[in-house]
Amino acid sequence: MHQETIKFIRKVYNKPIGFIPLHEPIFGGNEKKYLMECIDSTFVSSVGKYVTQFEEMMAEYTGSKYAVATVNGTAALHIALLLSGVKENDEVITQPLTFVATANAISYTGAKPIFIDVDRNTMGLSPQSLKEWLKQSTIKRFNKTTNQRETINKETGKQISACIPMHTFGHPCRIDEIKIICDEYNISLIEDAAESLGSTYRGKHTGTFGLFGTLSFNGNKTITTGGGGMLLTNDKELAKKAKHITTTAKQPHKWEYIHDVIGYNYRLTNLAAALGVAQMEQLPDFIKRKRELAKKYEIFFKDSGIEFVSEKKNTEANYWLNALILKDRKERDEFLEQTNEVGIMTRPIWELMNKLPMFKDCQKGDLSNSEWLVDRLVNITSSVI
Repeated sequence: MHQETIKFIRKVYNKPIGFIPLHEPIFGGNEKKYLMECIDSTFVSSVGKYVTQFEEMMAEYTGSKYAVATVNGTAALHIALLLSGVKENDEVITQPLTFVATANAISYTGAKPIFIDVDRNTMGLSPQSLKEWLKQSTIKRFNKTTNQRETINKETGKQISACIPMHTFGHPCRIDEIKIICDEYNISLIEDAAESLGSTYRGKHTGTFGLFGTLSFNGNKTITTGGGGMLLTNDKELAKKAKHITTTAKQPHKWEYIHDVIGYNYRLTNLAAALGVAQMEQLPDFIKRKRELAKKYEIFFKDSGIEFVSEKKNTEANYWLNALILKDRKERDEFLEQTNEVGIMTRPIWELMNKLPMFKDCQKGDLSNSEWLVDRLVNITSSVI
């Protein structure tokens, strides 16, 4: 049924036989050179020049004033939530259509996620669904103790303190509209931009619209440090606090070990950052080639009855993972079986967060769009060609 697609993918990757992964890293630059320099320096842990250089390169590339490297993207999200003021028993709005790390990071703070639907076209948090749910389900009040406005969930009586939209597969959501809504309700906006390095919305890089943005450099991401993450912010004091608590909150001293608050061992190693610097040098070329691959797919699937997910108006996507929308779950499953059977790695979208046992009791809105996408969407091979 999908033999033409299989032939096309093999042709694109010039691999008539054998296994084709979903997304593999490319180490074609200075990775080995920088790693050896790092090893020779003996500064292989979280102290070393490459950590700072990686942060500076990321800040410049994204247009963020500050960037703080972390051991992975989940750690970056955890710190962003803590520094946004999310407390135990608070609630945090996010989308059900996301990787589990988003909901896990919320849980690390002792808060509980609320799942609001996505837009079908962006696959990211729907501003309309968010606004409707907040209007119907919350009240605004002024807390005289903290001297701040709060948004309270009518059903639970708990404060909704943050919102985490995710830029799915590198396609920016309508983040400017979401920011306006969050500002109206005094909810901290944290962007999960783990998948969208190199993607922009209205010319502005994803991860730079909210109080914080977070990135991931896992082995399958557009650039990789093996594992790693980055926290973006324009707030100098928050960036300073992020660096402090991600390095066990140790106060500077030549020999004393003094820690002033509970901290986390979340800093990226110099070895990993050396990889990151080399990968950043190649990032513009990676994005260019990934967009060229997406254009090939877009042309091939035109008029095929299968929808290729293309970037939307006002966005420029990195096309981290290319996605197809099939007719129904039956066709989705047939596609997955036929491609994987011949060694072409394809994957369905994640199970919705509200379907997982640890989050099944969380509050949620109408999730029709998320459920529709789960039944139809598959990711196809997306490595740089």
